[in-house]
This record gives sequence, structure tokens and C-alpha cells, in this order.
Amino acid sequence: MPRRPRIHLPGFPLHVVQRGYKRDACFFAEEDYLAYREWLGEARQATACALHGYVQMRKHVHGLLSAPESEAVPRLMISLGRRYVQYINKSYRRTGTLWDSRYQSSLVQADSIYSFVSAISNSIPCAQRWSMTRRTIAGVVIGRTDWGRRTHC
Repeated sequence: MPRRPRIHLPGFPLHVVQRGYKRDACFFAEEDYLAYREWLGEARQATACALHGYVQMRKHVHGLLSAPESEAVPRLMISLGRRYVQYINKSYRRTGTLWDSRYQSSLVQADSIYSFVSAISNSIPCAQRWSMTRRTIAGVVIGRTDWGRRTHC
């Protein structure tokens, strides 16, 4: 059975999720979170995607992106995923895949972006949310981006 095609519409926000293989960890140390974040910024600039918010958890990543063209988000996710897997495999002397299948994506209505980002940030206990730019809390990194619109996540 063939895979269903993803729907990526220019200018519409997408919720993307990338999970670790068999729901195992994909971030092992603070440096891993920082490397992923740096490469996310580079890939975002290269593809001209707007990153409205993201959450890095030990076993997966959530992101809220919008792109000027339909192929920008797949290019961003593929380049970021490949680069990060190579980094992890080299750093931890491992082989094989890090990600569980393809990334998942779903369209989000533009008028509900902020409630959506709020819902992601509300999944973290209130006292543990970020206060500055980025904070690691019990294996979760929550960041507010300066790359797109100002958000609460």
C-alpha cells in the first residue's frame, strides 16, 4: 500500500513531529539539544520557512512551521534530520536510524496558531516553563524563536 501524500500548502502553518526510533531517545545530552537547535535555524534560513514555535523533548520534537512554497518544509526536515542523525551516530559511535519513520505533519488553521502553541507549552507544568530564551527541564527543551512571529513556546 503506497504512502499517502502529505499536504503542504504555501503560507499555511504545519505542526510537524519527529519521533525517535521505537519511541527511544533522540537527545542524550545538552549538546545534542543545542546542535539540533542551531541546525534548525540554519535549515530554516536556507528554506525561508517561518518557525513559530518548537518543543524539544528527549524522545521527540514538535515544531510549528509555515513555508513560502510547498516543498520548503520537506527540504527543511530532510536536511535537518540527516545532519542530526550523522552527528548522533558519530558522537555516540552508533549506526542505523535515529528517527521513527517519516516525520508527521498536519495543517493548523492560521487563526488558531497561538492557541496551538499554547497547548504545546501547557503540556509542560506551569512552574517549569521557560522564562528566557531556552531552558532544559527534565529532558525537555522549550524555546521561543526570534525567527518568526513572537510566541509563547
